[in-house]
Amino acid sequence: MTYRAPVKDMLFCMTELARLDEVARLPGFEDFGADTAQAVLEECAKFNEGVVAPLNVEGDKHPSTWKDGVVTTTPGFKDAFRQFGEGGWQGLQHPAEFGGQGLPKTIGAACIEMLNSANLSFALCPLLTDGAIEALLTAGSPELQAAYLPKMIDGSWTGTMNLTEPQAGSDLALVRSKAVPQADGSYRIFGQKIFITYGEHDMARNIVHLVLARTPDAPEGVKGISLFVVPKYLVDERGTPGRRNDVWCQSIEHKLGIKASPTAVLLYGDDKGEVGAGAIGHLIGEENRGLEYMFVMMNAARFAVGVQGIAVAERAYQQAVAYAKDRLQSRDVAGSSGAVPIIRHPDVRRMLMTMRAHTEAARALACVAAAASDAGHHGADEVARRENMAVYEFLVPIVKGWSTEMSLEVTSLGVQVHGGMGFIEETGAAQHYRDARILTIYEGTTAIQANDLIGRKTARDGGAVARALIAKVRETEAQLSARGGADLDAIAARLSAGRAALEQAVDFVVRAYKGDVRAAFAGSVPYLKLAGVVLSGWQMARAALVADQMLKAGEGDAEFLSAKIATARFHADHLMTQAGALRSAATEGAAGVLAMPETAF
Repeated sequence: MTYRAPVKDMLFCMTELARLDEVARLPGFEDFGADTAQAVLEECAKFNEGVVAPLNVEGDKHPSTWKDGVVTTTPGFKDAFRQFGEGGWQGLQHPAEFGGQGLPKTIGAACIEMLNSANLSFALCPLLTDGAIEALLTAGSPELQAAYLPKMIDGSWTGTMNLTEPQAGSDLALVRSKAVPQADGSYRIFGQKIFITYGEHDMARNIVHLVLARTPDAPEGVKGISLFVVPKYLVDERGTPGRRNDVWCQSIEHKLGIKASPTAVLLYGDDKGEVGAGAIGHLIGEENRGLEYMFVMMNAARFAVGVQGIAVAERAYQQAVAYAKDRLQSRDVAGSSGAVPIIRHPDVRRMLMTMRAHTEAARALACVAAAASDAGHHGADEVARRENMAVYEFLVPIVKGWSTEMSLEVTSLGVQVHGGMGFIEETGAAQHYRDARILTIYEGTTAIQANDLIGRKTARDGGAVARALIAKVRETEAQLSARGGADLDAIAARLSAGRAALEQAVDFVVRAYKGDVRAAFAGSVPYLKLAGVVLSGWQMARAALVADQMLKAGEGDAEFLSAKIATARFHADHLMTQAGALRSAATEGAAGVLAMPETAF
């Protein structure tokens, strides 16, 4: 099944909801208005539809392979990655001083979605490289930046994130990899890392590993973790890869989904390189601040994984619609002379609308979050910068947690629309479902995102950022009611009820965090889902308001705008109505979670 990038919806989100015109007034972004965004998105769509998307099924059928420490990627991946680098797509959002194009995140996020819709397994390599670039930009010395960033930004080299060890999954306090200082200022790294995405592959000349490890005198726990850059090949004074470092791929995992993406087990210090025992690495920033720096990389990756959820949902939706239009089965419930396309059956329409509404709402929320990030990093006013960064940081666990959770529902519905054929690998619907399953797990599980939303993002500031967003939701309610009309009135009523539910949950979290912290965390995932459905539904309500105004003014594509209002109305009636139940689970569900003694399980 072919993929068609939803450029029109992406541009609508950027211009009408994320206010790209305001982003383009930020210092450094003056050349990146709507015309530039359209040109970039159309070119990105052409590349991903024509080059990357056709490799998606091939990667599922013929995954990456490992032999004697060498990983060979799916046929076609190496050439596609070469074209990706030559096209400048890796450097899209990165600074021009290192060879990037410096585009706003608002535009870059749409390009990331296209790449992941086209081929989730392929897109993971650039995703991790982006994160490594961000960490080096944040804490790398000028020497490290000069040595690595230009080659990573132009796509010649790729990057990884090495956190997890067999005994240290989500709890990084248990990291035991060692970093032994050397007389020349370098370090020798020893240890094993697991679940390393694209930790070994054949698509680039060098792989730049960012590795968490402990120095000999480091304190215990997360306060004793440092971050090191450890290249597969050491870089000489001319910036050319030279001797092979002492880091080797012991194996790659056999997985449920994203099969073409090599997930490596890496050994450091096994005395197999050309440098003696211990992989040579260089400290990034200061000792014992590694987790702080890695969180920069993780935050970038978490937003991108949220976009992955939107991307795979979009791909599943497109495939389900195409199948529903072609598949003839059963008579129309209102009467017909014979079998009709299944898209005419009401429940198939319900499933397709659920897929569409979830995907469009999550895309809109991610786009608005990206614009807040742009304003937070580039705004001229310091107070406004801080406020926008607070909004972005509040939204990141929601974009990651909610968008990936909804992708499981959407891809599952995609299988259901196909019926029995959806369970057959031949149709490809099952691949989206399998690929999506990892998204709620890696880069921090949904529970970790929810805990972050409870503790760091809601309770820490007494709910200030959450309430500021809720105040903006109220403004949209008032605008909808003032505009009037059956659809907008219905959307306003549902949005009002959802907003009230979220407001009550925020009050509960702030109160419970100080008094009964286990009760607060027992409802953390329902709270995250509540925030996701209400805040993404808020964006759909805003979209409906804009679409209604444009239709009445005779502007824009009438069919697109009418569909936007219909989708927003569906979201209000079928998805926003879940807010009350999620509020109850978040605020009243602790007893059911915690009452049973462990021995009774």
